[in-house]
Amino acid sequence: MKPTLVIMAAGMASRYGSMKQIQAFGPSGETIMDYSIYDAIKAGFGKIVFIIREDFAEEFKAIFEPKLKGRISTDYVYQDLRSFMEGYNIPADRTKPWGTAHAVLCTRDVVKEPFVVINADDFYGRDAFEKGAAFLAKDAKDNVSAIIGYELQKTLSDHGSVSRGVCKQDANGNLVEFQELTKIYEENGKIVSEAADGAKTELARNTPVSMNFWCFLPSVFPFFEKVFRAFVEKNLQNPKSEIYIGNAAIAYIQQPGNEIKIVPTGAKWFGVTYKEDAPGVKKSIDDLVASGQYPKSLWA
Repeated sequence: MKPTLVIMAAGMASRYGSMKQIQAFGPSGETIMDYSIYDAIKAGFGKIVFIIREDFAEEFKAIFEPKLKGRISTDYVYQDLRSFMEGYNIPADRTKPWGTAHAVLCTRDVVKEPFVVINADDFYGRDAFEKGAAFLAKDAKDNVSAIIGYELQKTLSDHGSVSRGVCKQDANGNLVEFQELTKIYEENGKIVSEAADGAKTELARNTPVSMNFWCFLPSVFPFFEKVFRAFVEKNLQNPKSEIYIGNAAIAYIQQPGNEIKIVPTGAKWFGVTYKEDAPGVKKSIDDLVASGQYPKSLWA
């Protein structure tokens, strides 16, 4: 069974300031998502599921449907505040989505295959998709999932701090701790994490971090729903609260017998956290095209 690629493209892009998910970066107008889809097809994925907002669905489909038709099947899921909220009244001041764990849960009715979840605005590199597909084909089980681990030094922005899920692993390469650090940057040749009180902690350059590249079987959905409902019980009245995949991952590995493997990649991540990142992303893609790793036009 070919795996499915789930792309989370419903974010508000608050720091970036515009709809970066559909911004053109490639020499023939490709978005960052195009490169992820291209790499996924090469790695043997059989379907793409886009998680998007309904208010820009028409524009989004007009961009992707013509170029993907005949190459890979597609489906669309809208992340709706009302999804999986039976028995609760949504507060009037709640406008923010419930988070990435809820976004994944919203795909339950359309994802029936082993699947990978990624962000729309991150360039992951082909190695990640090949390793994700290999894990799902050989090692994934109902109690064994995976995350692709990137080296921290290869995931920074030159234009501001970044948030990263820092992963701690045991001797068997299993995730044992997942910590969301919200202000990581390079300073005086060192990578530091700055806490809310200003205290700084140095991080090793090769620290494995999450870029939201997760590998699951569909049997994980009931667990995601259970975790989401528990989150709502505690946070319903907090209009800015969110539950992330990382939060669900922590709960997952706390269940006896469950494992999340950290599958390492040496690929360099790049993305558009800030508008100032955009020229660098374009140059990185141009360099990859010039080196022959990608064609000048992905879908010609």
